Amino acid sequence: MRRHHPLNAVYDTEEELFLGTWNSRGVGGVGVLVNTSMAKNIDSFEQLATRLGRLRMRRCGPIPTLAILATYAPTSSYKGEKVESFYMDLEKFYRVHHTFYKVVVGDFGAKIGPRRTPEEIHISNL
Repeated sequence: MRRHHPLNAVYDTEEELFLGTWNSRGVGGVGVLVNTSMAKNIDSFEQLATRLGRLRMRRCGPIPTLAILATYAPTSSYKGEKVESFYMDLEKFYRVHHTFYKVVVGDFGAKIGPRRTPEEIHISNL
């Protein structure tokens, strides 16, 4: 499914889902799932880049006091330029948003251990 517009859905489980957009190839886009009791404190959800979204929450009044950067990092199988570009975007958006508190959450594509070919992953010595 390709979405060109943000999606906001409320579920019977008292959760609200905020999803950003995907690009034309169906790649990227991040989302945040929030308890509906917290939804009244949400100022906005914005897709900042293909793999970065920002949920702005206010504690009291109209001034946001918390920015949650939701991330979906490229895995180590991507070329170094893509990975470097992602982390440069993350740093840029982290520095540009002037809120008192910032939280960075997401899937950073971490892999533990040495790189192995697909054959090495699926074939082992017995």
